[in-house]
Amino acid sequence: MLSASLLFGLVLLGLAAVLVYTSIKIVPQGFEYTVERFGRYTRTLTPGLWLLVPVMDRIGLKMNMMEQVIDIPSQEIITRDNAMVTADAVAFIQVMDAASAAYEVANLDRAISNLSVTNVRTVLGSMDLDEILSNRDAINERLLRVLDLATNPWGVKITRVEIKDLSPPADITESMAKQMKAEREKRAEILTAEGEKSAAILRAEGEKQSAILEAEGRKEAAFRDAEAREREAEAEAKATAMVSEAIAKGDVQAVNYFVAQSYVTAFGKLAESPNQKTVIIPAETAGLVGMLSGISELKDINKITGGSGSPGPSGSSPSTSVPSSNS
Repeated sequence: MLSASLLFGLVLLGLAAVLVYTSIKIVPQGFEYTVERFGRYTRTLTPGLWLLVPVMDRIGLKMNMMEQVIDIPSQEIITRDNAMVTADAVAFIQVMDAASAAYEVANLDRAISNLSVTNVRTVLGSMDLDEILSNRDAINERLLRVLDLATNPWGVKITRVEIKDLSPPADITESMAKQMKAEREKRAEILTAEGEKSAAILRAEGEKQSAILEAEGRKEAAFRDAEAREREAEAEAKATAMVSEAIAKGDVQAVNYFVAQSYVTAFGKLAESPNQKTVIIPAETAGLVGMLSGISELKDINKITGGSGSPGPSGSSPSTSVPSSNS
């Protein structure tokens, strides 16, 4: 009888332990559990310690509330201009409502993957190849908007959709490479032509500026030459006026100086000739010197006689001998 009572107590203790274990639930961070009572959803357990009603309540589904990555299977797509493109993408999702994600759709990951495949085919198939290759950001944004709208009733938020790879056929890739090469060569030729144009313009501007400066230099030089000739003419006119005034006053020395200066200048030019090897002295040189000496003596006699020109004591006029010129 004692052994039966002990056995019954152990059974009751085991049942109590089982009931306590099944009624106490710890939900980890980043997860949410749904609670079902007799198969019907009643509430959602957030991270922490929870107590359930034994036998009546049980955990339905354990939902991951963290952001997850779903790989969209690679597929071949025909674009609007009949080009074949292989597309590979990924989607980032986050469960926002655990109850909707658990009971509104079966196999959430597979549903989102298939939905993404169909929408990628729809979006890329409505675009040309050039648009697909150059507008990845627009494609990602369009896919994100469509998928987020479709998964909203499931309590899921599509945070990002990224096209990982777009692979055109080999022949199209080769054609695109040739097109890119031609475009770069065109841009290089344009830049070369623009550089040559700029260089030609700069050279023309330099030549123009040089011509302007040269013309200004010639103008300034001509102005200076004209001014020098004007000053020289004024000096010559002034000297001529002074000589004329001296002659009018009877100053013979001024005449002698003027004639001798002109004669020496002309003779100097004759001697400076580059082809002149022999200098011939004119025969009239000695006569000129004698004439100048005679004029000087006449001037001295004129001073002695007081400038009257009257005969001397012997009653005869003073005689002046002019040496004859020797050849």
